Amino acid sequence: MLELRNVSAGYPGRPVLEGVSLSAQPGRVLALLGPNGCGKSTLLRTMAGLLPAQGGEVLLDGRPLGDCGPRKAAQKIAFLPQSRPVPSITARRMVLHGRFPYLSYPRRCRREDHEAVERALRQADALDLAERPLPELSGGQRQKVYLAMALAQETETVLMDEPTTYLDVRHQLETLALTRRLAAEGRAVVLALHDLCLALSAADEAAVLSGGRLAALGGPEEIYRSGVLERVMGVRLGRTAGPGGWRYFCELRSEG
Repeated sequence: MLELRNVSAGYPGRPVLEGVSLSAQPGRVLALLGPNGCGKSTLLRTMAGLLPAQGGEVLLDGRPLGDCGPRKAAQKIAFLPQSRPVPSITARRMVLHGRFPYLSYPRRCRREDHEAVERALRQADALDLAERPLPELSGGQRQKVYLAMALAQETETVLMDEPTTYLDVRHQLETLALTRRLAAEGRAVVLALHDLCLALSAADEAAVLSGGRLAALGGPEEIYRSGVLERVMGVRLGRTAGPGGWRYFCELRSEG
């Protein structure tokens, strides 16, 4: 389990987060919500060990994350960033990078690594892109490849920063369905999303950030009823009953 205890984090001369406590629970999807600049990406990078905490503790299975070392941490935690460079390699070779934490130098991929890549490409609906160069792909196609790379790590915890970026509506829904399947397999999934409606429909729990602090933490029903998202995001949040449960919607608040 990945746990944050009273964590503060940020960049030299620019603190971003203060006093955040939460955990990524196996078998559950946690959504990070909040306006631009509230610290969602910083929080994910801190959870992944890419950004050291400036205060508090980040624990992985009860041990300080920093004591695990980068390779061991990458075998436990996969991180899908919001954006990344686009090297001139095929999609398959990009996804193969997800297996690097398991390989010694020089990196010689084994049969199980290639099988993991194949599974990940299939899970991310990117198998048809496998032999195409990344620079030739659209933004949405690249996003599916990067998702496959994170899945190829086959970790217990998966962190995703805006995983639906560039995706059309169908693939947005498929990506959220994939997070539910990962949780059903016993993995912990944490995702930052701007789309409140998708997040509340897919998550088991939501953490609302505002001004670098944790404004609320709870289940979608609790978060909805509290009105915290309306206060933090400046919108009116509503819902209607659908065949599979609540369907949420957002509207601008009237000034009258």
